[in-house]
Amino acid sequence: MAHKSRSPVQAAATTFHIIETLHDLNGAGVAELAAELEMPKSTVHDHLQTLTTAEYLINDNGTYHVGARFLELGGFARSQMKLYQVASPELKKLADETGEHANLMIEEHGKGIFLNKFKGQDAVTLDTHIGKRVHLHTTALGKAILSRRPESEVDEIIERHGLPGVTEQTVTDREELKTELEEIHERGYAIDDEERVLGMRCVAAPICDENDTPLGAISVSGPTNRFNDSVFEDEIPKHVLSTANVIEVNMTYS
Repeated sequence: MAHKSRSPVQAAATTFHIIETLHDLNGAGVAELAAELEMPKSTVHDHLQTLTTAEYLINDNGTYHVGARFLELGGFARSQMKLYQVASPELKKLADETGEHANLMIEEHGKGIFLNKFKGQDAVTLDTHIGKRVHLHTTALGKAILSRRPESEVDEIIERHGLPGVTEQTVTDREELKTELEEIHERGYAIDDEERVLGMRCVAAPICDENDTPLGAISVSGPTNRFNDSVFEDEIPKHVLSTANVIEVNMTYS
């Protein structure tokens, strides 16, 4: 990949590309990062030094990692969101009631972002963390959000990010996804049957404003051996829909 002389905007884009690649690689040295990005080592080194001096990266004996300063920015952004403030107490109750993972997701730039999560007493360990970004079609949370978006916006998201498969159960066909979104809209909740994590099932409901515009979604997820048919199809949806309703009312009148 050839790199021409950079204007300030191009340089900023390169900086963020470096940060995101470091994140994906879980840390890297100058040579490894330059090879991954197909950029000159000198250019990569200059960016890394600038970011380290600004305290956004950590240099651990030549291996650079994303630093905790990003946590300050993300934590502040999250704390200012009304949905986070209103939903979090109800989300904790949901985790306590079900004993499983209770999750809150929003959509930004066509991706799902885990905004908050609580673990019930029986919850298993998962790869999700606050701020994790995922493809919307791979999760019940994301499908719940998409089910309340206009078809044109769903098409835009698919065109931008595609429909990659994460497991063999992931819906990767556009028409099949759209049919499922119609069913979710009519039913009121979405399901994820091992579509992002093998061995895990999830039930999610959208959180909408008075115009039925999705603000985000909440879910409960658990292992397939505990989420048997009656739990997965009846008990958990009731908990999730009830909590979503409380959050929507509180969002309107708080």
